[in-house]
Amino acid sequence: MAANRYFAEATGTFALVFAGCGAIVVDELYGGVLGHLGVSTVFGLIVMAMIYAVGNISGAHINPAVTIGFMIAGRFDRRLVLPYVGSQLTGAVLASLLLALLFPTHETLGATLPSGSVLQSFIMELVLSFLLMFVILNVSSGHMEKGIMAGVAVGGMVGLEALIGGPVSGASMNPARSLGPALVSGNIRHLWIYILAPIAGMFLAYPTCRWVQGPDCCQPGQEEQAEGG
Repeated sequence: MAANRYFAEATGTFALVFAGCGAIVVDELYGGVLGHLGVSTVFGLIVMAMIYAVGNISGAHINPAVTIGFMIAGRFDRRLVLPYVGSQLTGAVLASLLLALLFPTHETLGATLPSGSVLQSFIMELVLSFLLMFVILNVSSGHMEKGIMAGVAVGGMVGLEALIGGPVSGASMNPARSLGPALVSGNIRHLWIYILAPIAGMFLAYPTCRWVQGPDCCQPGQEEQAEGG
């Protein structure tokens, strides 16, 4: 049933925002108990876990830019894009509301904000999103062994990119992950970066995958599998 897929996307995105942004909040409120490495690891682990938990139901996109990226690659039904994105945004906002209830004194709730210039953060988000979608497209097609390890590859990539890009732009790569805490906390000034850059980066991943993989990448009618971000 389609409703199961939407609920899976909402639940998966809820878990991503609650765990990932929650890690940022806990780290800042409790004296850096997790550290940058710990926060990055949480993001990678929750993505990996959700891929294995709901990947067989919805594909575990848990990211509007990934959903759009699959549509561009011809591997996702256009009619499902808006329901998927709506489910992802709903999950992200609900998770942020819960974090606001649990930690009412925290000002950003893990919202992504540029640490330097707007251009620096935009380029960082674009490149990180491109690399993430490139990995997703490659591990979600082809040999069965790649599909089995998709959760490890994608979760590992998210954690790696969080390590690199977190101090610069927040390493969102995910409009839902940024939109939820931004709306609830009111930190929306630079939100456009975290909506446009991930979509643009993931758009660029499709032709690159085609150039690398040739006809084995994104064949017409090919179904999406376990992804995330």
